[in-house]
Amino acid sequence: MKKSKSEVVFISTPGAFGNLIPLVEFAQLLVNHDPRFHATILIITMPQRPVINTYIESRAAASATSINFLHLPIVDPPAEDEHQSSIAYLSLLIQKNKPHVRHALHDLKSSVESNPVAFFVDMFCTSMIDVANELEIPCYMFFPSPATFLNFMFHIPVLDAKISGEWGDLDAELTIPGFVNSVPPLVLPTALLNKKGDAYACYLTHTARYKQPKGIVVNTFKELEPHALSSLAISDVPRIHAIGPVVDFNGPAHWQSPDHYESVVKWLDDQPLLSVVLLCFGSMGSLGAPQVREIAFGLERVGFRFLWALREPPKSNVYLPSDPANADKALPDGFLKQTSKSGLVCGWVPQVKILAHQAIGGFVSHCGWNSILESLWYGVPIAMWPIYAEQQMSAFEMVKELGLAVEIRVDYREGSKIVLAEEVEKSIKSLMDVDRVVRSRVKDMSEMSRMALMENGSAYQALEGLIEELAPKI
Repeated sequence: MKKSKSEVVFISTPGAFGNLIPLVEFAQLLVNHDPRFHATILIITMPQRPVINTYIESRAAASATSINFLHLPIVDPPAEDEHQSSIAYLSLLIQKNKPHVRHALHDLKSSVESNPVAFFVDMFCTSMIDVANELEIPCYMFFPSPATFLNFMFHIPVLDAKISGEWGDLDAELTIPGFVNSVPPLVLPTALLNKKGDAYACYLTHTARYKQPKGIVVNTFKELEPHALSSLAISDVPRIHAIGPVVDFNGPAHWQSPDHYESVVKWLDDQPLLSVVLLCFGSMGSLGAPQVREIAFGLERVGFRFLWALREPPKSNVYLPSDPANADKALPDGFLKQTSKSGLVCGWVPQVKILAHQAIGGFVSHCGWNSILESLWYGVPIAMWPIYAEQQMSAFEMVKELGLAVEIRVDYREGSKIVLAEEVEKSIKSLMDVDRVVRSRVKDMSEMSRMALMENGSAYQALEGLIEELAPKI
């Protein structure tokens, strides 16, 4: 008997908004594009991040008929160790969920209705490839980062075999597939600058499996990363499907406090066109008190209108940053009073909705790939201030490779030399320069990002190609 549902199943790194949100949006894109598909997203719960559940609840309500969110049973979490990296902790947590994932997939396969045609794992869920293979379900990877970083991930085992010492100690820059320019070692992820750390071993474990999926879906598009995608196309890697930009256009506005969002928008409505610089460092990004003070002094000096999403550092690496209990105490004395007519300091804002506002003229960003795609979509130029993960490499790509952003400091990372107020001032002046070439290039890329998703656009065609691969199973 033919089953009525062609199921596509997804799993994401737990607790990571930057991985989960584009994966959910890709699932929605797939089921919207072809009504034969139904999606199930397996959720690994992290009790330390309840805001993730709030997002899932709202998203489930919005897509009740096409996407099912299946919460896996809670497992005993790995022991928290202050010396343990977040990626090592998460990799262990994912491993412990393999029996529950196996059970969930088995139930879907045994159902009289569902026929699982693909299991999509994300960049750090490679242990789940075993489960897909065991149950004979075609396995694909969903990669939420840029194509340059995917090239780099494939190249990590090569670098590990070639470089005996610490990568950060190298005098020479690196030649990495997918990059036109040589890459400074200090823009590599922090995890790879310490070979003795458990994060380094995790990267090697994951990347060793990257050639095993049947294909890799990347949240990018040909017009943005032509060289990086061409490099992958001629490499010995699974077939690449560049289906982006996949963006959550609602952002957290649909599950965050409406009053908070409305007050921010009301303030923006009163500001002139393209006059405000947005400072926002993502759901997992925060800066220490000394750096916050330098930003405040820099904003005072430069004099532009600003909207600053200020966040406090998390209490450990398994928690998310939080809104400050008292913003006045986190800032220099008198700052809020002195800037009350030109600026607004708030907590976490619905970034994508804010970027769409006509008052926003520039964006100081942590360089998360989702944030970059959102900013390009709305034609807002970015000043790059990377903090963690692959963000330094994304900043390098945007500034040096593509000329689509201005630099604050592309190799900034926690514990590095503080960015002084003078640097903040200079970068924001450059960012808000209305005649700057970067602004024109970003506007052009905004138009190309929209065309990519239109019928016969590059991303549209890539999605069609993916569906053709899945179609024989339907």
